[in-house]
Amino acid sequence: MKLSRNRTGYYIKEGFSSIFTHSLMSFASVCIIAAFLVILGSFIMLAANITALIGNLESENIILVFVDETLRLDQARALSVPLMGVENVASVNFVTREEAMEAFLGTRYDMALYDEIAAEWFRHRFEVFIEDVAYIAYTQRELSQIIGIERVNAHLGVAEMLVSVRGFVRIASVIITAVLFAISLFIMSNTIKLATFERREEIAIMRIVGATNAFIRWPFIYEGFILGTIGSMSAFAALWGLYSLVSDRIISFEGGLISLIPFSGNLFLQMLIGFALIGFCVGVGGSGVAINKYLKV
Repeated sequence: MKLSRNRTGYYIKEGFSSIFTHSLMSFASVCIIAAFLVILGSFIMLAANITALIGNLESENIILVFVDETLRLDQARALSVPLMGVENVASVNFVTREEAMEAFLGTRYDMALYDEIAAEWFRHRFEVFIEDVAYIAYTQRELSQIIGIERVNAHLGVAEMLVSVRGFVRIASVIITAVLFAISLFIMSNTIKLATFERREEIAIMRIVGATNAFIRWPFIYEGFILGTIGSMSAFAALWGLYSLVSDRIISFEGGLISLIPFSGNLFLQMLIGFALIGFCVGVGGSGVAINKYLKV
């Protein structure tokens, strides 16, 4: 057990020593890892914000349900129960004739033209908020079949456009993220291979004096782990800072009309874990693959 701990300590020490001994290649490896993770992370954040924006637009795409004008106010309000019973309905908001008239007049500039308007000209209505805009046509049909409902207005064209855009963004996000990830792995692993190639004579000497493959390999594995961790955490810190800066600039420039999703909570944790895993895989995997070439008999 003591021998194992001593050997592990030696491997870690040699890993750190090699980083400083070959500082130029180590620095290049860290920069490559950090640069591509920043690019990859930036696209992921862009896709997340586009998805969130589409989600906000979907939540604003409400259905207007007009009540039969012969119903009394209490009868009209009571229709909220069957409306909430329709599948895909998230919530309903009842609007009286008087409230509908006030909302209409609130959008007009020349009030003198609308002096003769009376609340009786309007109908009681419900604003229906749905869970998934993809099923808006089905929801419209179900709402129109409720007794006491005169007419149901839904922006089907807008809903279809949002569904199409949402699907496109999801597919594009997966494809582009996969391509960027593959390119990143290829370039970063080749950078580590170059660093290992620079030390091929050192590896050859160690083999000549009788060092085992494991004894040669483990310092490189630990070195790759350290470089991958430094590169991934540097990328995470850089992305965090850049995202916060861009978010603050957008808020100050647009007066708060446009906002980005906050880089906190689950998103913060997911990005941190993702960057750490990628750094580990690239550092350890790249070092392991590169060193194997020079350990073959």
